[in-house]
Amino acid sequence: MTSKQRAYLKSLASSLNPIFQVGKASLTPELTDAIAEAFHKNELIKVAVLKNCMDDPGEIADMVAGRTHSQVVQVLNAPHCDFAALFMKSCARKKRNCTKTGWIRLWILCLT
Repeated sequence: MTSKQRAYLKSLASSLNPIFQVGKASLTPELTDAIAEAFHKNELIKVAVLKNCMDDPGEIADMVAGRTHSQVVQVLNAPHCDFAALFMKSCARKKRNCTKTGWIRLWILCLT
């Protein structure tokens, strides 16, 4: 991801509300599965890391990115909680305008 792409995604993430909160229990497998499921509907999501979580927000963002095969866009420290913005390129949005041969190429790109 280039710095221009990252800057654009940061600007989009600034207006998003967090859809998940990481609290005292830190990162559980159920939360990771729910975040992975959210990437089926959204390419860009925001996760709030509450202050009662003892883990570092940057480490949590890296763990989520590794487990969901996404990319960390931004980790932001705020007074009441920390935020992490994550991005995963969606194959579903590209399928709309594909020709028959384009579908085959698209599936190969998405599987790698």
